[in-house]
Amino acid sequence: MISTRSLFVIFGVGLALTLALTIFPFGLPIWFTVSALTLFIGLIAGLIIGKHIRRAVRNDTVATQSDAASSKASKIDFSPLLLDATLNEMREGLLVIDHEMRVIASNRTAHDLFSNVDDSINSRRLTELTRNPAIYDAFLDGVRGTERAGVKVETHGRERRVFDLRVVPFRAANGREAHGAVGVFFDVTRLERLEIVRQEFLSNVSHELRTPLTSIIALAETLEAGALDDREHNRRFLSIIQKNAARMHRLIDDILELSAIEAGNVQVRPEIIALRPLVEDVVGSLSAAAAARTVMVQNLVTREAEILADPHRLVQMLTNLIDNAIKFNRDGGTVSISYGGNSRDQIQVEDTGEGIPSHHLDRLFERFYRVDRARSRELGGTGLGLAIVKHLAKAHGGEVTVESRYGEGTRFTIELPRRSSDGSN
Repeated sequence: MISTRSLFVIFGVGLALTLALTIFPFGLPIWFTVSALTLFIGLIAGLIIGKHIRRAVRNDTVATQSDAASSKASKIDFSPLLLDATLNEMREGLLVIDHEMRVIASNRTAHDLFSNVDDSINSRRLTELTRNPAIYDAFLDGVRGTERAGVKVETHGRERRVFDLRVVPFRAANGREAHGAVGVFFDVTRLERLEIVRQEFLSNVSHELRTPLTSIIALAETLEAGALDDREHNRRFLSIIQKNAARMHRLIDDILELSAIEAGNVQVRPEIIALRPLVEDVVGSLSAAAAARTVMVQNLVTREAEILADPHRLVQMLTNLIDNAIKFNRDGGTVSISYGGNSRDQIQVEDTGEGIPSHHLDRLFERFYRVDRARSRELGGTGLGLAIVKHLAKAHGGEVTVESRYGEGTRFTIELPRRSSDGSN
């Protein structure tokens, strides 16, 4: 960088040169005089422009450094907030303890695990938070340097919850000594429920298939052993085999149908249909079963009644409900089908049977759930009919409910969205 003194020296030399060339021009070529003046003017202009450029560069450098410092400061201020928000929004519970088994960090989900603690769980010993041996042993192993995974933890607060706990050692910078442990609680409550449902389903299917298969195998062996020539019993045995084979066929059909409905593979195509003729067709298809039980089936639906539904699926729902009402009715009883409703269309199927005890009503629409298992199998039921009705009603945007008084009878109600004045539902 050129100092102020140097600028004065250059300016003085240039001025003297200019005066000399101006006062004593004789004896010197004209091109020499012009070149000297041009060189001097260029030197002065270069010094002035360079000074401005250096000033601009210095200002830009200061501004850049200021912006970088400001950005760095803002990041430093923002990082703890970002980390805290991220940890607290995690679905998994996070718990960090030191070598004294004291909590040094946690998130909101971890706090919710310990329902007995109202305030912060940080700085508390693990034994103050829980007496669950599975949690304590897993963290103790982590502090000792051993990783634990797949630890099942159950909590019994407002509701039972199941967690899969994984604990890893919290090591020092050298990576050798464990100074604590980090534990992550994965909520697997829903997965366990689904696994229980799956196991129950497989168990029920196996049981439902085993009974008719056992009967078929036993009777086939009896016929093979010589009963085929016994005219008094062979036809009866064949009739029983046919009955059990038909039962297995119905069961498999219902399983496939229910699986398709639950998977969303069944399309519902609602349309405006006259309800009374459809109910008459269903009643006609079940007239033989009603006559065998001397049960009178009454179609109380008015001729003007119309409903928005898929005709095939509505027939399926009504067939299941009316068939059950006939099977579980008293001999000589009555089954009534009616239509009503205010904001939604309602189809009611009511019987005069023995009714259903109240403690069974909440589970009545579960797969394979039966009030009287022996009687249901004897009457040919698969235990899936009401589950199919429930899912088909939901597919229509509606629902099915049940009311029953033990010893008086039962009423099932299918509620479906009512079409609006412009024809939409």
